[in-house]
Amino acid sequence: MTHIDIIVPLYNEERFLRKCLDSIFNFELPENVSIHLFLVDGGSADQTIAIANEYIRFHDDKHITLINNPKKIQSSAMNIAIKKSSGKYILRLDAHTIYEKDYLKHCLETSLRTDADNVGGILDTMPGASSYGAKVVQAISSHPFGVGNSSFRVGANEGPVDTVPFGFFKRSIFKKIGYFDERLVRAQDYEFNSRIISSGGTVWLNPKIKGKYFNQAKLSDFYKKIFFLDAPYNSYMWYLAPRTFSFRHSITSFFASGVIIGFILSYFSYLMFSMYIAILTIYFSLGIISSIHLAIRSKNIIHVFLLPFCFFCFHFVHGVGVLSGLLNLLLRKSPVNMANLAD
Repeated sequence: MTHIDIIVPLYNEERFLRKCLDSIFNFELPENVSIHLFLVDGGSADQTIAIANEYIRFHDDKHITLINNPKKIQSSAMNIAIKKSSGKYILRLDAHTIYEKDYLKHCLETSLRTDADNVGGILDTMPGASSYGAKVVQAISSHPFGVGNSSFRVGANEGPVDTVPFGFFKRSIFKKIGYFDERLVRAQDYEFNSRIISSGGTVWLNPKIKGKYFNQAKLSDFYKKIFFLDAPYNSYMWYLAPRTFSFRHSITSFFASGVIIGFILSYFSYLMFSMYIAILTIYFSLGIISSIHLAIRSKNIIHVFLLPFCFFCFHFVHGVGVLSGLLNLLLRKSPVNMANLAD
């Protein structure tokens, strides 16, 4: 019998939790496979706990454990559950996602066939609401012009990659390289995957492993998350683990710097002004082409007119967020600096 532990970190997930859990309980289990589900809550203030207890009562034939996560963040949620679990494999899932019936089956098959330390698939990014802002978030998060060569978001062939969403891990990898870095509120998955690769291991993507991820419902919330969490923690991750530095994550910082510096220098030099306008023209031309593609794909003509500016805001906000993270590190005011001082 092969035992697999499934870990789902939770925090105020009442909108999506039922759909997520229904998809997990609908998994097609391979022969001689058993699962144990760990729901790790970081102090939810909505109906998340009530929904979790509802499923615990209803699925009395399933093994479900609800755990409190006092540190609230996902890395600590993973570490708490991993230490309490006993399965040969650990599948980390996200509550904002609905999974295909064959998700677990393909994870196990791929792990056995490739002997990879971590296996994952691709995410079909879905709007978190019916509003136009939610559709913009979906468009930005699922197009190469928005997120670059992020293979699990824009599609890729099967093979080794630098990271995958969530992850189907061999338990042995945690004994070999340790647990998730709890100093990282964001980017802990990418850092852990880079550690796997640095240790000689393999992270493997199989596009047959599929899930539908529901992004932020509001465009403003999406930009806030990018600026205050995702972008700065790229900088903090590079500080803690320089091996994680990548062009994909850093390019927006060069873009934002160019926009700001170019704007200032344009006041002092006509040549700089001409170069600045030329570069922005190229950028917005690429943005318009991408927006037309997305408008055709989604049958939403409004994308043609608004998405170029939304792309710009996304890249600029992300870039400034990365730069703010670097500034916090320089001034030793970042959360990871504080964590190191506390240690």
